[in-house]
Amino acid sequence: MINAGVLTISDKGYRGQRIDSSGPLIAEMLIAAGYSVEVKAIVPDNEEKIVEHLIDWVDNKDIRFVVTTGGTGVSPSDVTPEAMLRVIKYQIPGMAEAMRSESRKKTPNAMISRAIAGVRANSLIVNLPGSPQGAQENLSVLLPAVNHALAKIGGDQSDCS
Repeated sequence: MINAGVLTISDKGYRGQRIDSSGPLIAEMLIAAGYSVEVKAIVPDNEEKIVEHLIDWVDNKDIRFVVTTGGTGVSPSDVTPEAMLRVIKYQIPGMAEAMRSESRKKTPNAMISRAIAGVRANSLIVNLPGSPQGAQENLSVLLPAVNHALAKIGGDQSDCS
C-alpha cells in the first residue's frame, strides 16, 4: 500500500474561519483508490510553511504521494507553485496539463491555474485546486497514472508500453 499525505493550503481554513472540505474529500478518494493516508494538515498561504511540510513529509516521513489543495491561482496570496518549485527536483508537466485540460471543459477559469506536479526523492507531489469540485475532478484525472508514475520514480526499469 502506498502512503499518501494531504496538505490543505488556506488562510481561512487555517484560522478556523472556513471548514475545509477539499482535504477530507481528497483523503476519501485516496483511501478508496487504495492509498494509506498517513498525514493531513492545514497550513496558511505561506510559502515557508508549505515548503516545511512538503520537505518533512517526503524526506522524514517517506510519504510517496503528496497531494496539496489550494493556493494555485493568481491571487497575491497564492504561493503554492512557488513553494513547489523550491521543493521538487523536476516537474511532470503532462499531469498539470491533463488537470487543466479536464477543468477547462467545465470552466474557462481553469486556464489561470498554476498547479504543478513534480518529484522530490522518490515521491510525487501534485497541486490541486482549493475547491472541492475542482480538487475531485483534477484528482480523478491523475489517479489512473499515479501508481505507474510512482513505480517509475522509484526506479522501475520495465517498459512503459
